Amino acid sequence: MEVINGRITGYDERAGVLRIEAQYTNYDRMTLRQYGEVEIGLADGRRITPEQRKKAHALIGEIAEWCGDLPDYVKRLMKMEFIVNRLEGLEKNIFSLADCDVTTAREFITYLVDFILEHEIPVKVPLVSLCDDIEKYVYSCLMHKRCAVCGRKPVDLHHVDKIGMGRNRDTIFQLGMRVLPLHRIYHAEAESTPRDAFLEKYHLVGIPLTVEIGKVYGLTKRNLGA
Repeated sequence: MEVINGRITGYDERAGVLRIEAQYTNYDRMTLRQYGEVEIGLADGRRITPEQRKKAHALIGEIAEWCGDLPDYVKRLMKMEFIVNRLEGLEKNIFSLADCDVTTAREFITYLVDFILEHEIPVKVPLVSLCDDIEKYVYSCLMHKRCAVCGRKPVDLHHVDKIGMGRNRDTIFQLGMRVLPLHRIYHAEAESTPRDAFLEKYHLVGIPLTVEIGKVYGLTKRNLGA
């Protein structure tokens, strides 16, 4: 794949068309390779924020303490793993936490949080305070069955969108209902607290229940419409 630089010259909102101009002088190569459709990567022009940098280093520190390695070594290792496993296409290149873009920083932080949840690494502060994408954090907690508030196990599947008293949970269709994974202490609190007040207190959002999530929690075929 050949990579060239260009600039955005306009956008037609009604047609949904982005206009991009790029200098290209190698006509013979273009003819030989018969370029048709091209892949365009739109780089985030914003730089990593101090808060993002602080979160990334805090997460790396937690991982380093858990595995017994120096933070600088863990940072290099996690960056390489992230580049190989998470970045796609033209984005697969070395980046620095000193000046990378906001999107790369957010995705790297999410990767670190997922790693901590997957390996059940103990942390000194709630992970929710270190994540940069709340929805992805809650989804990861759901899939790893970790409490979105404290990170502990076991968890209950809390329905942010109430099912209703007297309704049979084994038969009601639940796809799309917003859910959270909560340790029983916080589940009890959520059940006795106004929904928005609980979410605001712990800076959480409910995630629409999918078939994938439902299978993790052993929901019935009727629940999932299967």
